[in-house]
Amino acid sequence: MKIGVFDSGIGGQAVAKRLEELLPDAEIICVDDHEHVPYGSRPATEIISLTDTAIQPLLAATCDAIVIACNTATTVAISHLRTTYPGMHFVGIEPMVKTAANQTKSGTIAVLATPATLTSATYDTLKKTWAKNIRVIEPDTANWAALIEDGKSDAVQIEDMVLRLIDQKADVIVLACTHYHWLNDRAETAAGGQAVILEPSDAIGNRIRTLLSDIAA
Repeated sequence: MKIGVFDSGIGGQAVAKRLEELLPDAEIICVDDHEHVPYGSRPATEIISLTDTAIQPLLAATCDAIVIACNTATTVAISHLRTTYPGMHFVGIEPMVKTAANQTKSGTIAVLATPATLTSATYDTLKKTWAKNIRVIEPDTANWAALIEDGKSDAVQIEDMVLRLIDQKADVIVLACTHYHWLNDRAETAAGGQAVILEPSDAIGNRIRTLLSDIAA
């Protein structure tokens, strides 16, 4: 099986690496759109256009499925992609609001995401559906993706952010941008067991595994 992975930038590499571990028999093809990263502060129409253009090599490669390994592109563009390319299986990444809401004991969660994700209709629906009685903290992380893309992840003060969120009673912190996956180990160290750090790579792997089984059947 051939799996395509798209992200606006280097975040997709982290997802692709994990998928290679989870699906050793699959061929993983990873593409990005480094020229236009980050997507998170762009208008929806531009995000849709850029995403459509960027996945063309994966469509040309006749992938069995394409992972949109970008929360921003998923929340803004995946409906367009599914309508435009009905024969392709698209797997998106959405902020893990449901999982966080189910795991929280304090009733407070935090979602670290781009502005485009936080203002999207998809994210709004996730909150209304799964976090109606949950306090959701959404700190400003607008410049993080650009810093990480430029190799300056050390400049992202993830430790300070995690500690501030814990002080605000957040016991589950969602990394809702694949760029932020590169901060996962630092975030978990800073949390020191006081908060759970969620990122969706394993969930994506399970979804792909199920999808491939259905295709093979």
